[in-house]
Amino acid sequence: MAADIIDGKAFALDLRGRIATLAADFTARTGRKAGLAVVLVGEDAASQVYVRSKGKATVEAGMASFEHRLPVDATQAELLALVEALNADPAVDGILVQLPLPTHLDEQTVIATISPDKDVDGFHVINAGRLAVGQPGYVPCTPLGCLMLLKDRLGSLSGLNAVVIGRSNIVGKPMAQLLLAESCTVTIAHSRTRDLAEVVRRADIVVAAVGRPEMVKGSWIKPGATVIDVGINRVAGTEPGKTRLVGDVDFAEASAIAGAITPVPGGVGPMTIAVLLRNALVAAFRNAGLDLADDAI
Repeated sequence: MAADIIDGKAFALDLRGRIATLAADFTARTGRKAGLAVVLVGEDAASQVYVRSKGKATVEAGMASFEHRLPVDATQAELLALVEALNADPAVDGILVQLPLPTHLDEQTVIATISPDKDVDGFHVINAGRLAVGQPGYVPCTPLGCLMLLKDRLGSLSGLNAVVIGRSNIVGKPMAQLLLAESCTVTIAHSRTRDLAEVVRRADIVVAAVGRPEMVKGSWIKPGATVIDVGINRVAGTEPGKTRLVGDVDFAEASAIAGAITPVPGGVGPMTIAVLLRNALVAAFRNAGLDLADDAI
């Protein structure tokens, strides 16, 4: 029997609808819109697409979008000065500096300069620490989106065996922390894990975030497991000169074994921007000293 397809696009659309409702409530209560500032340095084509889509989604949710563009040769001091100005701007509730930055700029210094209370990407070391010890903070958007999809599919995750393939600060590590907080038994696997296939085969939940096209094979999957594929890899298509998107999981093989699986595209991807909007709105409520129920969004 084929796996159920976890429709991230539909879930994200519903989430964005709830965000828009709460954003309107925020505006009614404060007299201003929740504000998200996005900073783009340089002319990277993919980054420009991401920034445009984030700005469009922000406006559609009834929030204020502030876009700041710096030339590719902007200095570290110029970028840090802009971040500090946004930290001090009461109209800005969330700040996102689009990565990657040009190579002459120090990403970690820039991230560290963002106020932790406006760090809606969840990359600041203080927010990483808050996540690790279970305090309220901001969690990177992709793993939080994955957790939302898992809980929507499975309900309680307590006691389940989860394997996270990948140990990045953006996905792998925060994903493991989120699953641990849900009382999963968590294994972080990576390039040096011995007998990776056997480790994955024990998992009730598999989150693949390793950046290698179709690395996780169907034979690695425990029958009935839930598979979340974070990978977005462009590979050669069936026609000459054409490309296609695939995940880190061999979808055709895994979907014949798993109980449920996210597709690529249309799975985790749409959740990332939706959760960014969610984080920005949560920041707005917190910065304004307003209560927001934990399960509201």
